[in-house]
Amino acid sequence: MVYRLEISHTAHRQIRRLPAQTQERVNKTIARLSENPRPPGAKKLTARDGYRVRVGDYRILYQIDDGAKVLIIYRVMARGDVYRA
Repeated sequence: MVYRLEISHTAHRQIRRLPAQTQERVNKTIARLSENPRPPGAKKLTARDGYRVRVGDYRILYQIDDGAKVLIIYRVMARGDVYRA
């Protein structure tokens, strides 16, 4: 079953600000998440709900609603900044 992707306005803006090559890698990773929301390398977050997946020096934070088959991406930022706020 393929999950429906929802990308928050904030995450969409963060993706647009990334370098072109990184944007491409992030978009490919997001597309793969819809098929497998818990790929090898994805980690469950401890301080908040959701998961993270690594793309180079960047992190994609997302939540999974298994009942509705929805994957919500809410933050895409550099590793050092992504967990603040």
